[in-house]
Amino acid sequence: MIGIIRNAALSILAMSFVVQANAAPWEAGKHYQELDSQVRTASDSGIEVAEVFWYGCPHCYTFKPLIENWAEDRPDDVNYVKIPAALGSSWEPHAKAFYALETMGELDKVHDALFEALAGERRPLNSGEALAGFVANHGVDGEEFLKNYNSFGVNAKMQQAQSKIRGARVTGTPTMIVNGKYRITASMAGGHEEVLEVVDYLVEQEREGQDE
Repeated sequence: MIGIIRNAALSILAMSFVVQANAAPWEAGKHYQELDSQVRTASDSGIEVAEVFWYGCPHCYTFKPLIENWAEDRPDDVNYVKIPAALGSSWEPHAKAFYALETMGELDKVHDALFEALAGERRPLNSGEALAGFVANHGVDGEEFLKNYNSFGVNAKMQQAQSKIRGARVTGTPTMIVNGKYRITASMAGGHEEVLEVVDYLVEQEREGQDE
């Protein structure tokens, strides 16, 4: 009888270990937040992973090489997009600069330099004119930049992006939004590297959901 009880106890203990091993490593409400209402994604196909950032954010500056390495190796069904935040009025010129450069097809030429100048060196590039002078020093037509910076199209893109940010209840940067359904920050996940682990976990969850 004692042997039977001991074997039963060992079986229960083994089952407990199996349950723990199969438990989800990341929990909603603890490591990431499921949004009350889904926000629109930029594409109807694939799984969108959006990075909400600000050029002047030191945490985004630290996160930048990590997310870039992740983006280079991402699966083909994952759409990675950058969303410049304008959580305060002083952030707005930098968000508009992002969309102006994107419209011109010159974003890759100046993206790194803007991060270095604003987050790294904390330079006072807080107006369209100051930013036009800066991008001109990096091989971009300053007048054309300013024209796009002040355009209706760029303003519309920025307003659409901020609407998405508000819908996802983003309050700081960097923040990741997975498929318009989940919000992840370093403070929730436990660090910048953990953020990307949670992103990968949620991408897999979304992929499995699409296959059902």
